[in-house]
Amino acid sequence: MSLAPVSTSFLTEDFLLHNEYAKILYHNYAKNLPIIDYHNHLPPSEINQNKKFENLSKVWLAGDHYKWRAMRTLGISEKYITGNASDEEKFQKWGMTVPYTMRNPLYHWTHMELKRYFDIEEQLHEGNAKEIYSFCNQKLNQDQFSTTGLLSQMNVEVVCSTDDPADSLLDHTGFHLKNQKLGMYPAFRPDKSFAVENPKTYREYLEKLEQASKVKIHSFDSLLDALQNRVDFFHKRACRLSDHGLEQLYHFEGNEYSIDTLFNHLMQGKALIPDEVHFFKYKTLIALSKMYHAKGWVQQFHLGALRNTNSRSLQSLGPDTGFDSIGDFDQAKALAGFLNELDTNDQLTKTVLYNLNPRDNEVFATMIGNFNDGSSKGKIQFGSGWWYMDQKDGMEKQLNTLSNMGLVSCFIGMLTDSRSFLSFPRHEYFRRILCNIFGTDVANGELPWDEKWLGKLISDICYFNAKNYFDFKSENFQI
Repeated sequence: MSLAPVSTSFLTEDFLLHNEYAKILYHNYAKNLPIIDYHNHLPPSEINQNKKFENLSKVWLAGDHYKWRAMRTLGISEKYITGNASDEEKFQKWGMTVPYTMRNPLYHWTHMELKRYFDIEEQLHEGNAKEIYSFCNQKLNQDQFSTTGLLSQMNVEVVCSTDDPADSLLDHTGFHLKNQKLGMYPAFRPDKSFAVENPKTYREYLEKLEQASKVKIHSFDSLLDALQNRVDFFHKRACRLSDHGLEQLYHFEGNEYSIDTLFNHLMQGKALIPDEVHFFKYKTLIALSKMYHAKGWVQQFHLGALRNTNSRSLQSLGPDTGFDSIGDFDQAKALAGFLNELDTNDQLTKTVLYNLNPRDNEVFATMIGNFNDGSSKGKIQFGSGWWYMDQKDGMEKQLNTLSNMGLVSCFIGMLTDSRSFLSFPRHEYFRRILCNIFGTDVANGELPWDEKWLGKLISDICYFNAKNYFDFKSENFQI
């Protein structure tokens, strides 16, 4: 393909690998390993239908609030972001934006994605955006650019979607019946079951949960019965992990409130005060965590996001449109109390803790060591750099903190946490950064050059630790 003369020559085969040791570790032990993407927000329906995308904007810009935030910062009108401009016009504005993203991870990600999926070497900019748009659109018609084709290109072995308890999982069932090489598994995301800030919205959700579970929800105990029903259902559909998005975990030493009274207030449309909301979340999550332990699931907690900060934009565009940020919530004491309550009765299942605020790196890295009990390798995990932290500096800080205060050799590695089928080069990005950290230590005389052993550690972190940590098996699927 011949485009503008500005080449992405920085994306050489040794990109981010700054010494010979790093290059050997990446090319010989990390590069070709399959990908287990155990947390993302890809739509299962699009995988099951093996969807092909109409154009590059549909597959690359739609839903990507990372890109939207950058475009807004540059002064681009919302018309060209989420508005009524044509898809080609939106892509043209993104092309104009890209050169201004230098030193933001978007610059690296953009050009890695263009190169890995479309073999485009040139830097995207306003002058070549139209030609790149046309060229990529032609490729999107090919079978290798369907949803499963895109995943296959990146050697993806497993993807885990994020699914509400009331979901029918019909797309997972349909995909499983096709006996695909790719494994697609659900992940149980019950956030709405304890989102009691708005009684009206909460009651509307309980109606959906009732329909899915066939359990009449008239009390807190019956709510737990309905959730248990859905945990059982998900388990039969090969689900082996859950996920939760919270500002923080909560813990109460006693029964400060009557949970039945709080539930009745919600059913009557009465708003709860903040401490009552926190108590309701705590009681629900403790009960859920015990269900996960009984099933042998992994539980994930994504903690620390301050969401929907711009009320005007929330009103006009809705949630998940790029107006969330890092929060500064206290984490340590309640997190320790929550995990300890479960561990006291040996009901703490495998757990992955993700922090969004980098100030909490050391808190989370030391917290996991409090509850690793020798029952399994890396039972409690300090999760990979998440959201605002899944860039080079954030990954390095997470890896260094985990190395200093735990065993990075037990780490289960990277995930995309993405809504885009073009986001999987982020695994390559992580692997290059990881290998460079180890290689630099060798070059500095801080680690011995034991290639086979270091190669094993790299391979474990990139793939094998996750493969052994999760019980992802197609034979677990029951119809």
